[in-house]
Amino acid sequence: MTDMRKEARQVIDAALRAVLPDNAVQRALRGYTPPPGRLVLVALGKAAWQMAAAASACLGDAICDGIVITKYGHAQGPLPHLRIREAGHPMPDHNSFAATAEAIGLVRPLTAEDGVLLLISGGGSALFEKPLCTPEELTDMTAQLLRCGADIVEINTLRKRVSAVKGGRFAQLCAPARVFSIVLSDIVGDPLDMIASGPAYPDRSTAEQARAVVQKYGLRLSPAVLDLLGRPTPGRLDNVQTQITGSVRELCAAAARACADLGYEPRVLTASLGCEAREAGRFLASIAQYHAGTARPLAFLAGGETVVHVTGRGRGGRNQELALAAAEGIAGMQNAVVFSVGSDGTDGPTDAAGGLVDGATCARLAAQGVRIDAALADNDAYPALQKADGLILTGPTGTNVNDVAAVLLRPQA
Repeated sequence: MTDMRKEARQVIDAALRAVLPDNAVQRALRGYTPPPGRLVLVALGKAAWQMAAAASACLGDAICDGIVITKYGHAQGPLPHLRIREAGHPMPDHNSFAATAEAIGLVRPLTAEDGVLLLISGGGSALFEKPLCTPEELTDMTAQLLRCGADIVEINTLRKRVSAVKGGRFAQLCAPARVFSIVLSDIVGDPLDMIASGPAYPDRSTAEQARAVVQKYGLRLSPAVLDLLGRPTPGRLDNVQTQITGSVRELCAAAARACADLGYEPRVLTASLGCEAREAGRFLASIAQYHAGTARPLAFLAGGETVVHVTGRGRGGRNQELALAAAEGIAGMQNAVVFSVGSDGTDGPTDAAGGLVDGATCARLAAQGVRIDAALADNDAYPALQKADGLILTGPTGTNVNDVAAVLLRPQA
């Protein structure tokens, strides 16, 4: 079992290395010609620093100014010509607002001879924000959406309508300068108007869809916020060119290659997993049960982004809940390991990237008085996994292309 846990961590490390944005950004910049005037770089999201570093290596002094806005702990040092700012995630904070104001100040004076290189990755919705409502109203709306289990598309449908920079509005602020946008996708299906809430892409969502989200989850919003949800967002932008690079499909493919290198027969089940995290964990455990008698090593992989309906007060994240929920289903199996990991290296408001369990996890926790069902009911997966040596700790990875979960199975001895 120890060997299989080591193999799981090898798969995780190899998959994350394969989807770092360096090569992806460099590919996107091939053939790009800087404008005759000034070129300002704006990078936002959890992978902003890594993307900006890759762009800086490609373009050098062609970049005259710029700003990198990323999550606390995700910056890795100074970059030429660029201001580095860290801010709050998943909730925007005063540093989010201040950094966004700086970015607006950089692009507002630009002319038609100038350009903006906009590097976007997941997490940008919280990090890049100038609210049209009060900060308190924005925080309350976001907190309600996160607690009720809304998916990222539903959350960003509302975020766009209460923001001065989302839903294409930042591109409007850049005009008449041209915007070249490189997007690292963290949403299943790569919807460009939803990744980081689409600061430079026309909004495809409608006021009716926004109101439907409010009704679906019974959100309690102020009259001012409800009024903003009905206002139009940009439906067309003439100053933007967009190139998408990196996705959860690449993450799954990289994990599959790493499994094959270790002798497993990999099978990618889906790259669009989007159900409740604990249900996904139980589903993967059921796959392990069905194939428990396998005669050859098997690896079943699923990519996407599950959701958590927060009802408790514990610590954890969707990947940790998925892994912990799988532990009961594989209890006692000597040939099975399940893991789930977020490619950005952070899972929920914790320092873990995800969780890993095996057939001994359940008994190990029971011996310490930990009931898995109680931990899940309180959304308290982090301390439970910590007691079972099941936390995956990578630190910030520099990329953000959703999550990958896997079941590893070897023939029983």
